[in-house]
Amino acid sequence: MTHVTISSIDHATPAAPTAGRLRPLDLREVSLRPGFWQRRQDTNRRASLEHIEYWLERTGWLGNFDAAAEGRLPEARRGREFSDTEIYKLLEAMAWEHGRTGDTAVEERYRAIVRRVAAAQEPDGYLNTNFGRPGQAPRYSDLEWGHEIYSFGHLIQAGVARARTAGPDELFQVAVRAADHVCEVFGPDGIASVCGHAEIEPALVELYRVTGERRYLEQARLFVERRGNQVLSDIEFGRSYFQDDVPARQAEVLRGHAVRATYLAAGTVDVAVETGDAELLDAVTRQWHATVARRTYLTGGMGSRHQDEAFGEDFVLPPDRAYSETCAAVGSVMLSWRLLLAHGDPEYADLIERTLFNVIATSPADDGRGFFYTNTLHQRVPGTEPEPDKLVPRAASSLRAPWFAVSCCPTNLARTYASLAAYLATVDDEGLQIHQYAAASINTTRFGCEIDTSYPDEGRITVRITETPETPWTLSLRIPHWATGATLDGRPVQPGWARLRRRFSPGDVVVLDLPLQPRITAPDPRIDAIRGCVAVERGPVVLCAESVDLPPGVDLNALRVLPHAEERDGAVVVTGLTAKPAGSGWPYGIAPEPTTGTVDVPLRPYHRWARRGPSTMRVWLPLADGRTDPQ
Repeated sequence: MTHVTISSIDHATPAAPTAGRLRPLDLREVSLRPGFWQRRQDTNRRASLEHIEYWLERTGWLGNFDAAAEGRLPEARRGREFSDTEIYKLLEAMAWEHGRTGDTAVEERYRAIVRRVAAAQEPDGYLNTNFGRPGQAPRYSDLEWGHEIYSFGHLIQAGVARARTAGPDELFQVAVRAADHVCEVFGPDGIASVCGHAEIEPALVELYRVTGERRYLEQARLFVERRGNQVLSDIEFGRSYFQDDVPARQAEVLRGHAVRATYLAAGTVDVAVETGDAELLDAVTRQWHATVARRTYLTGGMGSRHQDEAFGEDFVLPPDRAYSETCAAVGSVMLSWRLLLAHGDPEYADLIERTLFNVIATSPADDGRGFFYTNTLHQRVPGTEPEPDKLVPRAASSLRAPWFAVSCCPTNLARTYASLAAYLATVDDEGLQIHQYAAASINTTRFGCEIDTSYPDEGRITVRITETPETPWTLSLRIPHWATGATLDGRPVQPGWARLRRRFSPGDVVVLDLPLQPRITAPDPRIDAIRGCVAVERGPVVLCAESVDLPPGVDLNALRVLPHAEERDGAVVVTGLTAKPAGSGWPYGIAPEPTTGTVDVPLRPYHRWARRGPSTMRVWLPLADGRTDPQ
C-alpha cells in the first residue's frame, strides 16, 4: 500500500487516511462554484441548518442536554433513545459549514449549542441523556438498542470536524473525553461487546488520525473484530440486523440494517488501512462488489425491506417497496469514498455519482425544509402533503416532510452537503484526479484549476489550468461506465480513467465531452419485481414518469412503453401504449386488453419527482410486449 503524507488535524475533510492510493483534498483546496451542487449546498447553509435547529429545539431534543445539566431527567426528556445524535450531526454540519465559508452566524449558533452539550457531560466523560441517571436505565444495559456508543460516534465525528476546520475547541475536548471513556469501558479488559448500531468505528479512527493517539485506533479495531461473534443478544430480525452474525473477514455481502452495515463497512476500511490489514480490506472490497451487483437499486439506493430497514436477499429489489433510506445513501458514499482512496479504482466514484444524483439530491425539498426518509422507485397512489408544523412517522410520509419522529436523515444530509466539495478530487505522487464533475475551483500546493460545466444537464466539462509545477504531471479524469463515445480534447476515450501526462502551463484548457443521450436500461432478469420492465437514464441521472405529465384520464400504472427514448424540445420522451383496464372481479387469468392508443410520456429526473405536488411515479416502466430485452 502506497503511503501518502497527511497533516490530519489541518486536513478539513471527513476521511483523512494516512495510507492509500489517493489523498483526498479538503474544503480549503476545493470549493464549489455556481451550478447543480452549489445551489443545493447554499440551500443547506441558508435554510436546512436553521430548519434543523428549530426542530431540535421545538421537539425538546436539544433541551434534553439542559435538563441533564439541571437535574431534570428523566421526566423532562423528549425523543427517542438516540435523539442526542441529531444534535451532534448538526454540530458536525455547522463545523464543516463554518470551515468552508467562515459564516459568523453559523459560528455563533454552533458555540451556543456546544455550551449546552458540554454542560451535560459527566466527570468520567460519559454523555448521554437517556441512560445512567436516577430513574433511567443503567449505562450500557441495552447494547442492542440503546445506541449509546453510536451516539458517541457522532459526537466524536463532530469534534473531529471542528478540530480539522478551526482547531481543537470545547466540543473537541468533550469528544476526546467521551472517547477516553469508551476506551476505558470497552477496552481489552472491559466490556467485550459492541453497539447494536455501528458508527463509533470510523469516528475513533478519524480521532486517531487527528491526535495520533494509538488507543483510539486499537479500540476501533477491537469493535470491528468483536462484531460477528454473537456478542449481542439475538432479536426477531436475527443477528444479521446489526451485523453480529458473521465476522467481517468472513462475510460475503452487506446484510441487515443498511445504515448500520454501510457505517460498519466504512469503519472497517478505516481500520484496515491504518493497520495495514490487507485481508480485512479485501473482505470489505469483496462485500462491496457483491452488494453492488445484487443488492443495490438503480438509483444507488440500498435497503429493500421496510420491517427492519434492511438489505433483502440477492436480487430482491422491489421498486414499490424500496426502503432506500437516505441515511443508507450517506453511508454508501462514506464507504465507496474510502474504498476509492484505498484502491484508486473509478468504479467506486461511479457509485458515488449515481448515489449523489439519485438519492442525496432527491431527498431534500427545493427550499431545504422538507425531506424524504425513504426513497421509493414507484409511487402507486398520489402522496399526501404533510402538515408543515407536524412531525411524521419516518416511513409513512409519501411526500417530503419537515421533520420525523426519527430525524436522522435531515441531519445526515446537512453534514454531507456541508462537506460535499471534499468528495470531488484527489491527488497522488503523479498528479490530480477529478472524480465528480461540478463547477468548482481546485487549488492545492502543486496544482490549480477551474472546472466549468453545466453537468448533468450538459456533458461538456472544461478544465482550465491555473497553477502548475514546471515538471510534467498527470491530470486524470474519470470516464463513467455509461459514457461510451466520450471524447477528451476531441479524441475518443474509454470508460475508466482518461489520463493526460505532460508539462502544463497556466491557461491550458482540457475539454471532456460525455455523451448524454437517453439510454434504455434493462434489469437483471433475476430481479423478479421488474422483469419485463425498462428504465431510462441520461448521463448519471435516472429518469422517471410522473402522472402530472400525463393527459387527464391516463393511468400511469396501466401504461406500457416502447423500448425507445428520444430527446424532444429539451425533454426525454417515450411512447406509451394505453389500454382499458380489464373489469373482472378476479385479477388473474385475464387476457391483456388490446391497446386503445398511444401517448407521449415525458420523463423527468428522478431527483425532481414530487416537486410539483402529489403524483404517482414510476422509474421502471413495463414494456409493451413484456420482453426483458429492450433491443
